[in-house]
Amino acid sequence: MCCFRGRAVIILCKLFAESALSAQNAPAIPDHPWNASLAKPSFKAPQRLYAASALDPAKIYTLSELVNIGEENNPETRVAWQNAKARAADVGIAQSTLYPTLSASALARSTRFGMFYGTSFEQQTIETFSPVFLLDYIIFDFGQRSERVAASRSNLLAANFHFNDAHRKIIFQVMQAYYQLLDSKGQQDAAEADLENALTVQQATEDRLQHGLATLPDLLEARNAAAHADYVLQAAIGATEIAHGDLATALGVPPTAQFQVESIRGIRMPDRIDDTVETSIDKALSQRPDLIRRVAELRAAEAEVKAARRNYSPVLSIDGHFGLDRSYGVQVHLPGVYSPTIKTWDAEISLTWTLFDGLAREKRVAEAQANRKQAVAAVDSLRDQVENQVWSAYTTARTAFRQQRAATALLAAATESYNAALKSYNYGLRTEINVVAAQRALADARAADVNARTQLLTALAALSYQTGELLYARHP
Repeated sequence: MCCFRGRAVIILCKLFAESALSAQNAPAIPDHPWNASLAKPSFKAPQRLYAASALDPAKIYTLSELVNIGEENNPETRVAWQNAKARAADVGIAQSTLYPTLSASALARSTRFGMFYGTSFEQQTIETFSPVFLLDYIIFDFGQRSERVAASRSNLLAANFHFNDAHRKIIFQVMQAYYQLLDSKGQQDAAEADLENALTVQQATEDRLQHGLATLPDLLEARNAAAHADYVLQAAIGATEIAHGDLATALGVPPTAQFQVESIRGIRMPDRIDDTVETSIDKALSQRPDLIRRVAELRAAEAEVKAARRNYSPVLSIDGHFGLDRSYGVQVHLPGVYSPTIKTWDAEISLTWTLFDGLAREKRVAEAQANRKQAVAAVDSLRDQVENQVWSAYTTARTAFRQQRAATALLAAATESYNAALKSYNYGLRTEINVVAAQRALADARAADVNARTQLLTALAALSYQTGELLYARHP
């Protein structure tokens, strides 16, 4: 019976080990997905630790309100914030090395041994208890610790600018998604107006057919135009729903959250760019948080080089302790218990100078110099990218201004042409084909006007994003 139980235990242990190993091994073959059923419970996405702000379904939100919600809910800001807090703690750790270290210690010991006395060994027992204070302080190290503190402070600045850059990106993401939703809603409104116009033409054709002024092909053409307008409307409704979910995701709320935004027609269109392209580039070079972060990282790398070079210098330090030493002693064949208590201290000033360490210091200096050169190259590369990004965004914005003015003129001309064609058709002066063509031209003009408006707003937002103005500008 005992043998049977032993074998059962061995088999169970073997099966458990094999199952554990199979969960850790790579997939055995490349043509089938890995069976991750054992890992599903442990790798399931946890619930949100932060509750997202609730949105009012009946409220019409402005862009600035949605930006505030996005900055509050988006987890990327919390990631960057915690990183900045960690770098602030690094500064405190580096500064703590400038102060002495004081610790308390209590040592207890019991020793029994034989002491040779006369012609025999006499057994002795000694017990000691020593409470002491220990001091360790580096008096002077030729600025090595100060350079470490400077590097930590630069890294903290870099983390703070990374935090600002996270906000800049989230603001732009919300603005992009917001304008995309406005574009989709505007296209949906334009499609609804186009469908209404198509139905108007269809009704007019049916009336003319009843009075013998139109043919059946004319009516079929009008119905085809109405069906096409309805098809475009349904596609616009779907695009609006998708854009709504994209904006909700940028806000850090579920895509099913219900909220309303203002109409593209209710936003006043700007008429010019206030700054020149040269001024925009200068602003970007002075306030882009990602570029300033690179500069801070460069300063940290320069401080690391100085700290690495300080390793060649000697270090002057003081060490010591102060406390009590109370002993209890018992010796066989001798009467009494000895329990003396004395004060003890020890102070030592040392000057340490490493003469050779297997070239470790040289390698540390070489590593720090390579990191500094890498940081310099990173700053130069990002500076070139920033200048080009601002130039491209500025050019895109100027193009968007021209397109928006052209789209406004196109819409006005198409509206006038459609109204004239419909009026002439009712008087029998134009054919149904002419009216349908004017109606479709008006539909294209409406779509172009909405698209030009949102492209202009998006282009100006992109320019503010590239120059870093999004962190300081008030959103409309």
